[in-house]
Amino acid sequence: MNTTTTEVTAPASNAATKARKGTPAKRRMAREVSSPTANEEAKPHDTATPARAPSKIAGVVALLERKQGATLAEMVEATGWLPHTTRAALTGLKKKGRTITKDKRGDVTCYHVAASA
Repeated sequence: MNTTTTEVTAPASNAATKARKGTPAKRRMAREVSSPTANEEAKPHDTATPARAPSKIAGVVALLERKQGATLAEMVEATGWLPHTTRAALTGLKKKGRTITKDKRGDVTCYHVAASA
């Protein structure tokens, strides 16, 4: 029986190849932390927290507290939410204890909520 054995080796890495050729492999160094510039050091740190923008749900409540109330289309336009998300927000307001009523304004359903104290 005539069997020949062949040796299979993994390909050499780039660094190993360069080392064999006589050129050292380039080493990657971590970035150095830069020190603050003169302009950054001169700025005083602001300790006051910036004012938050009103939330979308606060906008929905404001629409619902109007005398004429708000339609679903008006709330969708004001928030940018989809209609089912807006209805879910109304359900969330109900769960938080708000009383939401529905009326008709022409052919469109109009929602109202009692003003919060």
